[in-house]
Formats: sequence, C-alpha cells, structure tokens
Amino acid sequence: MFGVRYIKSNPTTYLIHYHGESVVREGAGLSFFYYEPVSSLVRIPLKSVDVPFVFSEVTADFQPITVQGQVTYKIAKPKQLASMLDFSVNRFGGYESDDPEMLKERLVNTAQVLTRSVIGQMNMKSALISADEIVEEVTQRLRADNSIQTLGVEILSISVLSLQPTPEMARALESEAREDLQSQSDEAIYRRRNASVEQERIIKENELNTEIAIEQKRRKIQETKMAARIAIEEERQKLIEKKVENDRKEADSKAYALEAMVKPLQGTDWRTLMAASAGNFEPELLIAMAFREMAENAGKIGELNMSPDLLTSLLKSNRKKQ
Repeated sequence: MFGVRYIKSNPTTYLIHYHGESVVREGAGLSFFYYEPVSSLVRIPLKSVDVPFVFSEVTADFQPITVQGQVTYKIAKPKQLASMLDFSVNRFGGYESDDPEMLKERLVNTAQVLTRSVIGQMNMKSALISADEIVEEVTQRLRADNSIQTLGVEILSISVLSLQPTPEMARALESEAREDLQSQSDEAIYRRRNASVEQERIIKENELNTEIAIEQKRRKIQETKMAARIAIEEERQKLIEKKVENDRKEADSKAYALEAMVKPLQGTDWRTLMAASAGNFEPELLIAMAFREMAENAGKIGELNMSPDLLTSLLKSNRKKQ
C-alpha cells in the first residue's frame, strides 16, 4: 500500500537494500519493509550451485573427446559480485536481468578453456584414463583464474562424469583392447604351458638325479664289496705265502736234520752197516743182500746150488706181503 512493501529472505540468500546509491542494509536472512519507488533490492544466493556442462575437445593426436561433468561453486563475496553483475530483483521477486545465468555460462566457458589446455597436451588414450588428473589440474587453474576471483566466486569442486570418444573411435579402441586382452590371454596360456613344461623338466631332472644317485650308491656298494674281497684275497695270499714259507722252512729243517743224520754215515761200507744192524733186518732182505754179494763175486764162484725149499719159502713170503 502506497508503495511500501515487505521482503523476507532465508539464511542462504544475501540481500542488499539500496536507497539511491547508498546501501541501507545488507546481510543474509534479512526481513524488512521498504519503500519501492526509491529502493533497489539485490538478491544473491549464498548456497552452493551445481552447473553441469558437456563439451567436446580435441586431444594432442587430433581425436575428439566429449567431456561431461559439473562445476560446483558458491558466492563468497556477494557485494563484490553485485558490483560486477546485476542481481537486482523486481517487485515480483524475479531477476531484472540475465546476469545470474551469465555467471553460470562464464564459469562453464572458463572451465572449458582450461580443460582444453589440459586435454590438448594428452593423446586420446591418456586422456580417457586420466580423469582424476584432468579434474585436479582444471580445479587448480580455475580457482586461480583472475576473472573468477574478481567475481567473488569460490570454486568448490569440479567433477568429470565421463570422457567419451566418437562412436567409431570407441569401437576401434574396443577392438584394440579386445585384441590386447586376447594377446594377454594367449600369453598367459603360453606362460602356463611353459611353466608346466618347466615343472615337468624339473621333475624329470629330479628323477634322473635320483637314478644317478641310486646308481652311485650301488657302485659304491659294489666297490666296497670288491674292496673287501680284494682285502680278503690279499690276506689269503699273505697266508698262503706265509704257509709256503713255513713249509719251506720245515722242509729245509727236515733236510738239514736228515743231512746231519746221514753225513756221519757217508763213506761207510754197506756191509759194515749191515753188520751193525744185523739183528734189525728181515730174513728176505738178508737173503737179497747175500744174493747181491754173490753176484758181485760171481767170477770167484765156480758152481752155485740153490735148494727148491729156499725158493719156495721166498715166494710164499712175497705172497703174504702182497
């Protein structure tokens, strides 16, 4: 009534009440009456705002990539922003200009320019897998941008939701990745088979080493047995040599004793020996010795007569002995 109106704001809205060029009141969550014909109201939201974006950029290898994400910001210095853009409201609470929307466009355009400078230094494959690096680099550059600081805007975060190549390039990359995976699978199969062959070779080698060790043990046992037999034969040979030596010494001893016994009788006539041992000879031996003596003196004997009884007795005695 009569141009007096009432306005109320919530805690996330910053109000500035101008009377002419002078600021009457300002702050968040204000409520007051004002006289509309001489007043101007500026309403600046203080809450965080998410601004989505989608744009296409070209990588260092001249491949287009579609970047989709959002910029989250809030107005840290509302009075400074009010001096740069028109956030004044009309009697119905709507903005009198398009500057609030232009702020979002400026942020998106600045983010796009910075993203272009980052992606333009990467090839397509690196860019597709480097979302975190791109976000970190663009965030730092956007926060340090002079135009953003002049507006009094604080960049809270930048999110990259997706990085997409063209459909043709996506199919080519999928095919290449599929071939790489197939190659890796073949390589894994080859390594597995190679490992299996290597394990089999190790097993065979261990078996051969075991057989060699067994044969070495057997040879060692045979050598031990042979050495034992050789030692036994050597001992036996020593025993035989000792026995032969002992037998030779015994024979030499007997020969020496016999020689010593016979030596005194050498040169003695057998008749003398017969006479000395006359009582020890058998009759047949005595008769034989008598015949020998007669044979030696056959030239002196004119005629010799032998009785049949003597011959018969000699023959009977010989048969008894046989």
